[in-house]
Amino acid sequence: MAVGIITDSTAALPEEVRSRWNIAVVPLMITVDGLTVSDGELATADIIAARNHSSSSPPPGAFTEAITGHDQGDGVVLVTVSSTLSSTHQSAVLAARSAPGPVAVVDSRTAAGGQGLVTVAAARAARAGASLDEVVARAEEVARRVKLVGALANLDQLIRSGRVPGLAGRAGNLIGVRPLFDIHGGVIGRLRPALSDEAAMQRLLTIWRRTRPAGEARLHLVCLHADAPGPALELMATITAEVQPADAFISGFGQAMMINSGTGVRGLAWYWD
Repeated sequence: MAVGIITDSTAALPEEVRSRWNIAVVPLMITVDGLTVSDGELATADIIAARNHSSSSPPPGAFTEAITGHDQGDGVVLVTVSSTLSSTHQSAVLAARSAPGPVAVVDSRTAAGGQGLVTVAAARAARAGASLDEVVARAEEVARRVKLVGALANLDQLIRSGRVPGLAGRAGNLIGVRPLFDIHGGVIGRLRPALSDEAAMQRLLTIWRRTRPAGEARLHLVCLHADAPGPALELMATITAEVQPADAFISGFGQAMMINSGTGVRGLAWYWD
């Protein structure tokens, strides 16, 4: 593989996927009650329970270090979380400008498992011998097509952030409201909420089924969870009973995303070839 592939920790790629495709990961930064650490350095429960917590993009120097250590000879492709969701993309662009060799930065226009699929597509093209420009073109093609949908486990983090009034949020929790969302084209969209965990799972599957092409197509799939893998395993079992994916894995949410979503999230990211 002559082109090196790097992403940031928002993609939350499992270790086996990173190793299989030789993908380097630059962690976002998490600040918990005044202490700043790398994404993954503290237990998720400690971060969620903290009085104050926030995330920030990696400094350009972190990307520069990764570029230096992961250049395979013909340059590096950096796949980042959507530029509309984080300043991480800009940090990567600044690092690319000062790199000694060719570096291309691709905005995945998504996050989490969607970003992971864009990154793996780039790595697959690189391993097949594609040039730097060809790897970029493939990553951008997948970024335009990948979809991500998810369901929150409750309204707790929305209440905490002030995006949902406390009284309304607590009432929503009592009746089992499960907010649904999608990320596509760099935009987080609100979908009609479900009224139970089971209803949320069925809604996610229905949304996925509606995208299935009429003819032959290969499915690339990630089943997502936030510190609670059970629903992701259930989603994977249901989908693989209907379709044999060309590529599929289970992935968690990065801690930077869980600061906003809370734990217990379940979701799907996919595209069809």
